[in-house]
Amino acid sequence: MTTLAWTDKLVLNQPQLDHTHEEFVGLLNAFGAALDAGDDALPAYHALLAHTEAHFAMEEDWMARCGFEPVNCHASQHKMVLNVMREALRYATELKDREPLNILRTELAGWFPQHAEMMDAALVFTMEQLGFDPLTGERREAVAAGESGSGCGGSSCGH
Repeated sequence: MTTLAWTDKLVLNQPQLDHTHEEFVGLLNAFGAALDAGDDALPAYHALLAHTEAHFAMEEDWMARCGFEPVNCHASQHKMVLNVMREALRYATELKDREPLNILRTELAGWFPQHAEMMDAALVFTMEQLGFDPLTGERREAVAAGESGSGCGGSSCGH
């Protein structure tokens, strides 16, 4: 059983981010397959967690370079997801309770498409508007003194 299918709906037309997202989906599926097979899913989970930490750090670096506020709803969502993932790992290793891992697989599969379609799409849009090149870290437009991007790249964020 596939935990989350990679589909065109997840493509944001930003090659580096699309590649990272496809890797996330593959690692989530490998983790889910290990759970389904009754194998020790911790190695697959560790790989998923390490990827997710690097994935979110990459996006947050881009946000900083694009002038997003240091505390914003996109980065806050990343922090929340990583906290839950780390807590599930603690339950599995310290308390020998693997049930949070099963729950988290389902929750990540439901959360990720919505996050990509809203938060990550807004980040990509902002990057495009500023002419930001994630490979070089350079941008066409400089942020005006004192100006920062909204909390999540959109005008509706309360930050």
